[in-house]
Amino acid sequence: MSNTVKTTALLAAMTVLFVLLGGMLGGEQGMVVAFVFAGLMNFASYWWSDRIVLWMYGAQEVDEAQAPDFHALIRRLAQRADLPMPRVYIIPTDTPNAFATGRNPQHAAVAATRGILRILTPDELEGVMSHELGHVRNRDILISTIAATLAGAIMMLARMAQFAAMFGGGRSRDDESGGGAGGILGMILLAVLAPLAAMLIQMAISRAREYMADATGAQISRKPWALANALEKLERGAAALPMDAHPSTAHMFIVNPLRGSGLLNLFSTHPPIAERIARLRAMRIA
Repeated sequence: MSNTVKTTALLAAMTVLFVLLGGMLGGEQGMVVAFVFAGLMNFASYWWSDRIVLWMYGAQEVDEAQAPDFHALIRRLAQRADLPMPRVYIIPTDTPNAFATGRNPQHAAVAATRGILRILTPDELEGVMSHELGHVRNRDILISTIAATLAGAIMMLARMAQFAAMFGGGRSRDDESGGGAGGILGMILLAVLAPLAAMLIQMAISRAREYMADATGAQISRKPWALANALEKLERGAAALPMDAHPSTAHMFIVNPLRGSGLLNLFSTHPPIAERIARLRAMRIA
């Protein structure tokens, strides 16, 4: 299954969860109110999240005079990818990492940490920044916003369903569900499990988009091996020097700034580094 098809299927699964919760609440009004409220929150996030996240990490915009080599690299890659020149930022931390943000290619920004600029070779840095421009070209910020909207709406409906079950509201009433206490229990169970499922689906979408950005970045740089080598270094660097990152922004970075293993990988916004490296090293660019 391609990552595009997988992303579509996962978004459809979120929609099904949303409809199920809305149906259990016994009407369209609560569903519409929750969806509109979640949509407004994510609309604001879509328009202003780039400024917020850059501010959160103290990112400093640099021009050609301040970072001539880095600026020239981004300009060359943007031209190769047929993208507008993004704004360029450097994050003042020694932890090696990078991310892209912006609501569309015309309002994009790329940010790299001081640490990543120090430890990567020019080819490896080219691979990493090509990956970030891959996110821009694939419009991953838009897709992430849609996923966040649905997840947020599901979580709000789940809270409403919990209150409805506790106070006898919703379609769990005997005359509508036919289940009495069983209907109430079903509503509570769905209200508890739906937000967890939504979170897992949202993270799965993030992992699928990372694979796509790796592939797109390899096509832009024409050096999949360079990105593979960079990911190895970044994984070691992130483990040796953890970043003080907020979980809500973890999905934006090229490698997960939050550490986890085993079962926690299910809750990771990133695919396993080893799998990403294997895919890149198996790529053949004509």
